[in-house]
Amino acid sequence: MVHLVYCDAKEKVLEKILDGSKTMIIRAAAGRKIPHSRVFEGEKLYFMKKGTGKISATATVKSVQNHVKLSEDEIVKVLADNQEKLNLSKKQQERWHKKCMCLIEFGNVSEIKPLDFEHQGNMDDWLIIEKIEDVVVGTSIPYNYDKSRF
Repeated sequence: MVHLVYCDAKEKVLEKILDGSKTMIIRAAAGRKIPHSRVFEGEKLYFMKKGTGKISATATVKSVQNHVKLSEDEIVKVLADNQEKLNLSKKQQERWHKKCMCLIEFGNVSEIKPLDFEHQGNMDDWLIIEKIEDVVVGTSIPYNYDKSRF
């Protein structure tokens, strides 16, 4: 599988990934939510700055941490222990302060010739797809949520 990751434009997430100051991304929620338990070492990540419609970078998953039912103290510890890689602002730390977390460390980051993303309906900020062409203008297929179910 490959993963399309939306990057927060206001927080300059994609820029941090490209300059090497961010080597881990996080998704967290009150309960298990995509991509929790669905990302694996060696898989490919594609990054898109939210609002641009352009897929412009790629990386390879190095390691994954999946956490569930974390206590307040555990949440603080996980975020603190990984802050050097996550490079989260105070606002982001508050946003991702949740009981279920998926932290994905990545490497081999590279910019790619931007691909035009074909948005369809109510897509989340993380898509799990067979190949990136499935969501690129001209080669896209209708997106279904089969791979996003637990």
